[in-house]
Amino acid sequence: MEATSEKSKGAPVSSVNSPHRPYPMERTRNIGIAAHIDAGKTTTTERILFYTGLIHRMGDVDDGNTVTDWMEQERERGITITSAATTCYWTQKDDGTYKAFQGVPHRINIIDTPGHVDFTAEVERSMRVLDGAVAVFCGVAGVQPQSETVWRQATKYRVPRIAFVNKMDRTGANFENALNDMRRKLGAYAYPVFLPIGKEDHFRGVIDVVNQKAIIYDPEDENGLKFDIVEVPAELKESAAAALAELIDAVSNKDDALAELVIENKPITPEALKAAIRRLTCRIELVPVLCGSAFKKRGVQPLVDAVVDYLPSPLDIPPATGIDPDTDQRIEVPSNDNGKFCSLAFKLWTDPYVGKLVFFRVYSGQLNKGDVIYNPRTRKRERVSRVMMIQADKRIDVETTYAGDIAALVGLKNITTGDTLCDEDFNILLEPPTFPEPVISMAVEPKTKADREKMSEGLQRLAEEDPTFRCFTNEETGQLIIAGMGELHLEIIRDRLFREFKVAANAGAPQIAYRETVTKAAEGEGKFIRQSGGRGQYGHAVITLAPNERGKGIEIENKIVGGAIPKEYIPAVIDGIEEAVAGGVLAGYPMVDLKVAIVDGTFHEVDSSELAFKMAGIFALKEAAKKANVILLEPIMKVEVTTPDEYQGDLLGDLNRRRGKITSIEAKDSSTVLTAEVPLAEMFGYATAIRSLSKGRAAYSMEPFRFEPVPANIVAGILDTVKGRPAARS
Repeated sequence: MEATSEKSKGAPVSSVNSPHRPYPMERTRNIGIAAHIDAGKTTTTERILFYTGLIHRMGDVDDGNTVTDWMEQERERGITITSAATTCYWTQKDDGTYKAFQGVPHRINIIDTPGHVDFTAEVERSMRVLDGAVAVFCGVAGVQPQSETVWRQATKYRVPRIAFVNKMDRTGANFENALNDMRRKLGAYAYPVFLPIGKEDHFRGVIDVVNQKAIIYDPEDENGLKFDIVEVPAELKESAAAALAELIDAVSNKDDALAELVIENKPITPEALKAAIRRLTCRIELVPVLCGSAFKKRGVQPLVDAVVDYLPSPLDIPPATGIDPDTDQRIEVPSNDNGKFCSLAFKLWTDPYVGKLVFFRVYSGQLNKGDVIYNPRTRKRERVSRVMMIQADKRIDVETTYAGDIAALVGLKNITTGDTLCDEDFNILLEPPTFPEPVISMAVEPKTKADREKMSEGLQRLAEEDPTFRCFTNEETGQLIIAGMGELHLEIIRDRLFREFKVAANAGAPQIAYRETVTKAAEGEGKFIRQSGGRGQYGHAVITLAPNERGKGIEIENKIVGGAIPKEYIPAVIDGIEEAVAGGVLAGYPMVDLKVAIVDGTFHEVDSSELAFKMAGIFALKEAAKKANVILLEPIMKVEVTTPDEYQGDLLGDLNRRRGKITSIEAKDSSTVLTAEVPLAEMFGYATAIRSLSKGRAAYSMEPFRFEPVPANIVAGILDTVKGRPAARS
């Protein structure tokens, strides 16, 4: 296809683009908006949708009328619970003077993610399929705990990002402090491409560092549409020039093309500097920093320009990689409409109108309505009956999706989050997103017998959607247990059961999701022998058990030589070991971080069976564990408390009483930030306690940090509770 003039039809269309796609991949951006709770993600998204023309009236979180927070629970609570996908279009401006030309816009697919730690799975799976991210920081609080979590998730999936320091209109806003926080706490190579003009009540615009222009917003215009592009005010010229010099220096340290211009003392044009910043941002070597106030509608248009200028298109990032499930060989999947179809299902959602939706990101090829797709995990084929593009809670049917698109399918069966969907002759497994383990559980039961069946169906559907939510039956008590990432997470699950599945449920008190592990190596032998006339049962396995590195999980290795246990029975032994590990040996909690090796055993020519060897695996693991000093682990939370100075002592004392370990105390303007590691078991009711100790003036946030051994004096009480006896008083 002939390249067309950018002024008339858009960017030149490369050979990787289908001639039928409405927007070339070069002009596509898949981005996420991610941050700590209350940093302003949803408000920022809402402003972007308004300025790009997708909506004609801006909603506000406080009013419960935003586009991306469309669930009833989100609007009632003013928080984001589920990541919402939406698509908007932005006509790029020329040479920084902000005068639009008549060209083909860029298409920006935006995912607004939750900030609350209980819904971290939504951020995790979104990061897995995004090409770039906008990290939003509060201009007052700077880098907060969940900001660090989001940053780590973006780093894990190698997602390039730009930073937006929001809330510059708030009392106590400080751009420099937020920038230093990013460098110190996140280790970010962060440099401003925009600077604020004024702050707090006097925040009136931003300085474009690259173009050395000032954008002054009209205070009379409530929508932030009227602004003047002027020369930098005289009193700010020096700081703007210094910021440009610092930016050029920082970029030339890492970009050879710009370094050459600096060494040869050639003029550095805004275009050359922008191109260098883009190269470094796409390689995750630089974080351009912008600022503004989404609530006051200032600085948002430059942010959308920066998304287009600096964040990558699907062609600017390394190809996705996967493995051939038959040979374990690594396969690259370059973004190309003309390649074989390959995509990743990153989210399942139950829609009240169309049924089960499967959100997927296309990495290569095209998918048409009526095509047959293949799932390498299940080795099943399915015909695609309906393909949709998503606009928050609206669904738009389309005939075809192309490489780089994020879309949804309807009606697929036997699918889970993280499945690869591809052409049958392109057998590949893409790396799925990984999710943290639940840390809290509670028993639930339907209020009436009629609700029992509906509840079990509802919980199963919710567990399919949310990989961090589990539901299972406690075999000893017969109770139905739900487990998740926090009290709010389980509260939302119960609320959704009631609203979406019309099931009212009673719930018990929240329980901690403890884990078990071992502290030394041991050997265990398991024998299962039954003889009762006719054919008997015979299975015999010997295993070794040792602690694994914390966080490494369970590793089971087959070290059988010489056929002591025939190959066909090894999977049965492994099944038995896995079943014993899931049920624990000390208090019925799952075991973690173990190395297990099957080293020996014997078999009987006639009586051996899979069942016998499975039982032998269970007995061997339990015997080894008894010798290996099993201990209980409890979830430790990272807690950050921001308090006025006068309440610091009371709150420190309270954290110490909760077995907290204070890791840092930091003074910030008129407040103090306490960071501590506290067992989750001690954090129930903390919201009420912190309010009463600080007269409602302190705030806190917490996130799962790691598992640590439970102190010996507390273990006995936990074991008594588990066994149904009242805990002994210490």
